[in-house]
Amino acid sequence: MLERVEAARPAHIAAEEWEVRVQLAACYRLVDLQGWSDMTSTHISARVPGPEHHFLINPHGMLFDEITASSLVKVDLHGKMVDPSAYPVNPAGFVIHSAIHMAREDAMYALHTHTSAGVGVASQEDGLLPITQQALAILGDVAYHGFEGPALRTDERARIAADLGDRRILFLRNHGLLTVGRTAGEAFMAMYRAERACRFQLAIQQSGARISAIPEDIQESTATRGRKAFWGGGALDPNRLEWPALLRRLDRIDPSFRG
Repeated sequence: MLERVEAARPAHIAAEEWEVRVQLAACYRLVDLQGWSDMTSTHISARVPGPEHHFLINPHGMLFDEITASSLVKVDLHGKMVDPSAYPVNPAGFVIHSAIHMAREDAMYALHTHTSAGVGVASQEDGLLPITQQALAILGDVAYHGFEGPALRTDERARIAADLGDRRILFLRNHGLLTVGRTAGEAFMAMYRAERACRFQLAIQQSGARISAIPEDIQESTATRGRKAFWGGGALDPNRLEWPALLRRLDRIDPSFRG
């Protein structure tokens, strides 16, 4: 069995914050392994434990497979760096993620992507369609936010938060996907499931075949079960199932994210 070697925690970083940093750095590496990264153009964030509502985000200019626990940038809700960094913060990343962390106490982690499947479905007028088991499993957690151009204005934050509401998956129209979770595993697996649902929808649409309709009562019951099953403590809790396994995979491939 692989022996995991923990990097030394810098003295100025509290143990609770360091654990969040390790989890967030792992999320960046896993997003890159899945092929969801977009050079330096997307972002994942995590709120730092404590009353300040500081949050961690990627240094703008580092690729996702370079990010480590110690390289993450800590900012406040006004976009000011709490600790010095040689890298800036993506302005659009700050607007989107601060909107989430200001509004949702339970959204400790927020993950944003620009994948071809995610953008492909987010740009469709009808959005995610109830045509696959994968779509129905997440539809109870899906919301939409209209495109307002690059997310550079802080006044958009209130509308992002309002459109997300209490859901975990936000389709940013003509832009991409955003997922949130109480843990890195919840946010990551919400994105995994949303991404697969989008990929399957596009594959069906591209085939040109007639779609087998799912009765509305089955749609509703499946969506309701999905909303319960994938949240922390549910039957398919990612904190118990996929996330520990994904961390083991990272440790086998390259444990440097812990540094």
